[in-house]
Amino acid sequence: MEAKFEELIAGFVTGNIGISETFLSESLAAALRQNLLQLDNDSRMEQAGIGNDEVKDNTQKTRSDKTCWLDEHSTNSAEMEFMDTINQFIGHLNSTCFTGLNASEFHYALYEQGTFYKRHKDQFKNDNGRKFSMISYLNNDWLESDGGQLIIHHGEAIQNILPNNQKTVFFQSNILEHEVAIATRPRLSITGWLKRV
Repeated sequence: MEAKFEELIAGFVTGNIGISETFLSESLAAALRQNLLQLDNDSRMEQAGIGNDEVKDNTQKTRSDKTCWLDEHSTNSAEMEFMDTINQFIGHLNSTCFTGLNASEFHYALYEQGTFYKRHKDQFKNDNGRKFSMISYLNNDWLESDGGQLIIHHGEAIQNILPNNQKTVFFQSNILEHEVAIATRPRLSITGWLKRV
């Protein structure tokens, strides 16, 4: 995994966003996708709000996806493998970039057809614990015409990223504004944050 860690770091250093096209193995992406679909089938995906526990707003119009948080004590083999990879990446960042990270949080995210997330940053105004954002995609055979691009705002420039299966993106939570374009088919991912608390 070290080469994929370095791929994310190199992209971040040179362009403020790291991208690895195959950060997740095909088998891990498939297992996580199945978990997400089962959670949705079992009505365990919840309508997302904005803000944290102190200022949460479930009536907002900024986003319309559904989420389910990963349990850090999960015994699901795919979730355990994913979180082990994340913990390895945190260790790599701490040893090579001296980031001081000591926690993370991740959730499954489902954007159903016609849903979106408007332009925003990932760091809360009342809590700066989130240092880096990571999004791993679980979508097979995604096409440009399917929409659902992650739109990154680099000042006046815009970068569009397709949510292709196995791809992971990595960027600083308090710097880059971003949004999710409306998709014409369900869009699946695991989204989370590397934190210093």
